[in-house]
Parts: sequence; structure tokens; C-alpha cells
Amino acid sequence: MAFQKDFLWGGAIAANQAEGAWNKDGRGPAKTDVTTGGSVKEPRYVTFVDKDGNPGKVRNGQPIPDGAKYAVLDDYYYPNHDGIDFYHHYKEDIALFAEMGFKMFRLSISWSRLYPHGDEETPNQKGIEFYRNVFKECQKYGIEPLVTIWHFDTPLYLEEHYGGWNNRKLIDFYERYARTCFIEYKGLVKYWLTFNEINNTIMMLNLFGNQAGSKEHQEGYQQLHYQFVASARAVQIGHEIDSDNMIGCMICGITFYPGTCDPRDILANRHMWEKSIFYCGDVQCKGKYPTYATRLWKEHEVHLDITNQDLIELKNGTVDMYTFSYYMSSLETTHEADEMVSGNFAAGAKNPYLQYSDWGWAFDPQGLRYYLEMIYDRYERPLMVVENGLGAFDTVEADGSIHDPYRIDYLREHLMEMSKAIDNGVNLIGYTTWGCIDLVSAGTGEMRKRYGFIYVDKDDAGNGTYDRSRKDSFYWYQKCIATNGEDLN
Repeated sequence: MAFQKDFLWGGAIAANQAEGAWNKDGRGPAKTDVTTGGSVKEPRYVTFVDKDGNPGKVRNGQPIPDGAKYAVLDDYYYPNHDGIDFYHHYKEDIALFAEMGFKMFRLSISWSRLYPHGDEETPNQKGIEFYRNVFKECQKYGIEPLVTIWHFDTPLYLEEHYGGWNNRKLIDFYERYARTCFIEYKGLVKYWLTFNEINNTIMMLNLFGNQAGSKEHQEGYQQLHYQFVASARAVQIGHEIDSDNMIGCMICGITFYPGTCDPRDILANRHMWEKSIFYCGDVQCKGKYPTYATRLWKEHEVHLDITNQDLIELKNGTVDMYTFSYYMSSLETTHEADEMVSGNFAAGAKNPYLQYSDWGWAFDPQGLRYYLEMIYDRYERPLMVVENGLGAFDTVEADGSIHDPYRIDYLREHLMEMSKAIDNGVNLIGYTTWGCIDLVSAGTGEMRKRYGFIYVDKDDAGNGTYDRSRKDSFYWYQKCIATNGEDLN
């Protein structure tokens, strides 16, 4: 096996899916706090009260009516409110990560825990202290935190009063928040990611069965531009405050294949790569918009607010590393498909050469190798796989044991392909599985869709003791790390 001696083995969580304590110690709400639970067949909803005081809901990702206010309603369950209560269990959880041998632990900071509204001049000190304690706990075990500054949790106040990332003012608010993070946690955190899966903003517009129009594309590309500028500023500030900081982008990685050898499919697949994957990577790694951006904007009548200063920021704020999530691949075709995929964040033509999970995700380890080799050749920056894992049903046996060979098989196959990519010259420096401990699913809000090496006793209705227990995969990953990826059996 080819993993370097100082390879950063670990796992990943996100604040909004794990932390809980949604309204404790001064934290303000985020949109995830007004998002209901769902399932593979039932979407998640965002709840509100309209201008006349009537309660209502819209599908997650859709706008609420004019004059309405986001609201937590009595008749709905909000799984992110409690998550897995990492807020009160972090010492226990980090000790378990250390027992596995983690070298790196990826987590995010909740923006509204530091700035409850998002536009305050000074941060919430209780929020500052919570994360400082978490990072010190990591330091105690020699674990490097990999910290995502924004992970789908813009303060709800900024959504309601400023229009969220449709407003250029959010660049300044994010800059203040990022600066606070870099200053407060200097010496405790070296590895940073500016925005989680930043490409989701535009990728989801026409993927997974969505058919967005020009208005949605205009908003999506404009939001993304403001996030690019915010990210570039954060990179520059992070380097100024601590030259040792290593700051990366984070892309939702999907390997796309043409459905046939029809030239129309080949071209459609190329264009899907450009829009969904390369667009964000090119801006954040190369510091400029790619040539095909003009075609993408023209296709959807997009006219962006871009200043000359913005372009300077992008040039000066390129990232140090490229990180990405990888769960599945997808087919792109102009033809009628024999069979379609239907599931959580999955739609389109089914690949007859692959197997699919209970949530409709394609099992494609070779697709990860393909992605690694293509991306490293394109950017020649250190790479990290910062999300990869299998969401599956787990059964607790009568003796409390949890046998999950399917998860071990999934991870083993992906690690083997990562090793091949390294042998082929890819500079892969770290791997953090998603999620190293069971947490609330981002897509469905379920607990039954479990990813972790550690089982959390909580069900889809929020019932349970929240006790932690080790699965078989816990001991497998422990052995994998101890042998630096040489023993995957």
C-alpha cells in the first residue's frame, strides 16, 4: 500500500448534524433548525408562519412565501435540534476517535454559535469557548482538527433580514466570522476549509431530477460568486494571521460518465463536469473564471455582479489544497434510459455495471480513483478525501454487538482505489470518513441511515439514550490506521 508515513487518517462530522444544543449558550438558529425530518420517500420541509400568522411548510430548498417568517412549529420534529448531542458528549466522542487512532478529526463551526445573528460586531464568548475546548481536547490526543468554517448553516437572521447569500453584504459578515476563527484558534487549528461542498449551489439546479429556470440560475451563480470572494478573502486573512495555516476548498465530488459513446453523450458529460465540478475548482484553485463560464452564464441568461476588486481577490486568494466528498458516480445521457435511479440525492439513468445502496447511491470505488487522478492532474495541489462512507441500516444484536461487514467492504474497496491513485502519482495527504459517528442525515434527516464506526442510540423520532457503542467497523478502522492502510482485512 502506498499511503505516506504521515498520512492523516480520521473521520468527519458537521455541527448542524451532530452538535445539538441548538438554542443553548447564546446560539442563534440556522435554516437547519427549521427543517423537519424526512425519509428516502418523504422530503424534508422548511416550516414558517405566513404574513397572516398561518403555519406552513415548503420543500427544503424552496423559498418561503413573501412576508413569511421561518418558524419552529409544534406539530413537527426537527432532528437537528438535538443532533447526537456532541455539544455535551465531545470529550467522550473524541476519546473514542483517539482510541481508533485518528490523526485528524474534521468538524465544522456553527456560524450562529459564534455570531447568533451573523451581523454582530463582537462574537458570543460562550461559543468561542466551546470550540476552544473541543480543539484542546483534540490536542490532548494529538489529533489535528480540520475545520470547516461554513457547513450549510448560515445564521437564520441573515437569511431573513439580508436575503442570505443573495446579498453582497454577507461577504463582509463572513470575513468577520472567519477572521475571528483564525485569531481565536491560532495554534490549535492548522487545517481549514472555507465552504463545504460549495458547488452544490449550482450542481443541484439541474441534477437529481431538478429542472431550474433562469431565475434560479441567476441567483445560484450570484450566490456562488459572493462565496468565492468570501472564500478568497478568508484564505488571505488566514495566511496573514498564521503562515502555517493550510486552507482548502471543499467540493461535492461525483464522477460523471457518458451513458453511451454517442458524441452527444460525450459532450453532455463534459459539460456536466464543467458545470458541476470544474467550475468551482477552477475559480478556487486557479484564481479566475474558466473560459467555459461564459457559455454557462449565457445558457441561463446569467448576469453577475462582479467588480474589478472581486477579480483581484480571487487571484490573491487561491486555496492551498483541494478537498472533496465522494459517495457515488452518475450517468449523463441524451437517450432514454432502460432503468432510472430514484432515491436520496440520486436520480437519472442507472448504471448497469454498478450496485446501488438502499438510498439509490451507486457503489463505485473505481470512480473515486478516476476522480483523484483527474483532479490532481488538473490542479497539482495536495488532495484530501474528506467525506466518504456508506449510509446503511445497522442492527443491534441481543448482546449489544453491531456487525457491519457491508460498511467495512465499502471502505476497503475505496481505500484500495485510493492507494492505486497514490501509486500513480497523486499527492493524497488525508482521508476522513463520513461520518465517523452516527449523526442526523443531511438529506433525509434520519438516524436510521447510519454511517459511523460508533453507534448512537437515537431513532428517527429522537428517542433513545444517546449512548455510544463500538461497531465491528470501529475495530477494523483501528487496525487500518495502526498499519497505515496495509491491513484492510
